[in-house]
Amino acid sequence: MSNEKEVVKEEIKQEEVKEEIKQEEVKEVKKEKRKKKDKVKELEEKISKLEQDILISKADMINYRKRKDEEVSKMLKFCNEDLIKDLLPVIDNFERAIKLSEGNTDESFSKLSEGYKMVYAGLENILTKYEVKAIDGHNKEFDPVYHNAVITEVKEGIAPGMVLEVLQKGYLYKDKVIRPAMVKVSE
Repeated sequence: MSNEKEVVKEEIKQEEVKEEIKQEEVKEVKKEKRKKKDKVKELEEKISKLEQDILISKADMINYRKRKDEEVSKMLKFCNEDLIKDLLPVIDNFERAIKLSEGNTDESFSKLSEGYKMVYAGLENILTKYEVKAIDGHNKEFDPVYHNAVITEVKEGIAPGMVLEVLQKGYLYKDKVIRPAMVKVSE
């Protein structure tokens, strides 16, 4: 019997060892499961962050395209501005020459004056073609957007801040002031 007891004890011991091994295996499996869950959670967070980064990048690209399109549109709209600014002093000189020739009755000077007027008319046609308009300010209220006051004068009967005289024409290019008019303003 003692032998049987030993065998039973041995079997019980083996059963306990098997149970311990089984519990250890279960713990290992649970530990692995937890690790896998943590890894899945980490990967899901990474995916979420990457998706957010993609959305931000898309929004940035859309904004960049809009800015670029606006800049290109503006550049195309005002592409001739520098050329027109270079033409304005030439037009001013032709206006001065025509003004000087108005009082002269000499026939040869008169023919020269007609030539000035023809060139001036051609230049005005170019300005009209490119939507350039002169800023008229005489007898209007002074506006610093359109006028550059270089002289002030006290005049009775005229309210302060009125344009008395345009000394040099100003110009608008497609509703943008490219040169304000130089004016004399009442005080």
